[in-house]
Amino acid sequence: MGRYASDTGGGDFKQAPAGSHVARCIKLIDIGTHHGEYQGAPTIRNQFICQFELPNETIEIDGEAKPLIVSKFYTNSLSEKANLRKDLESWRAQPFTNEELGKFDLANILGKPAMVSIVINEKGKAKVVGISKLPKGLECPPQVNPASQFWIEPWDDNAFHALSEGFQKMIMDSDEYKAAFTDPPPAKQSAKHVDPLDEDIPF
Repeated sequence: MGRYASDTGGGDFKQAPAGSHVARCIKLIDIGTHHGEYQGAPTIRNQFICQFELPNETIEIDGEAKPLIVSKFYTNSLSEKANLRKDLESWRAQPFTNEELGKFDLANILGKPAMVSIVINEKGKAKVVGISKLPKGLECPPQVNPASQFWIEPWDDNAFHALSEGFQKMIMDSDEYKAAFTDPPPAKQSAKHVDPLDEDIPF
């Protein structure tokens, strides 16, 4: 699917605190299609990662205050129950039209401000659980990190190598990468497609 959605650590790491935060979308990363298992059944999910900077929550890097970054993984679907559709409609404060549901360009959200809700999960990790439109009268500070995007199709080698090794590995494990860069391509598997509500199911 890539860019278009449709209805079909360690060390002194500092993470964002729980609560609602002013944020801005700064990065989109297409990680492709991955296979896993849920309740004994094989699963297939096409995913991307949405990253936000939190301008009011900072960390010092090389003597300079930088916004904390939070990420959310999405199944690339705008079906009725999909988390992506729920979050985007809340962020836009309006439902999708039928035309938009047919082919929505995810790049439209790059650079856009939002309010993100974060909780600390049972593993002690910060997790984005909701995205909404900024309340009236509340402004998002100017963007600090440059906006960037990576899509497996069309492939951009410079954009790929600008990603962290962890993100590169996720992409290299995808069906799309293996089909494009290995010979022969991997055999197709018959699998159950995971309901987009199950965002926490491992690959």
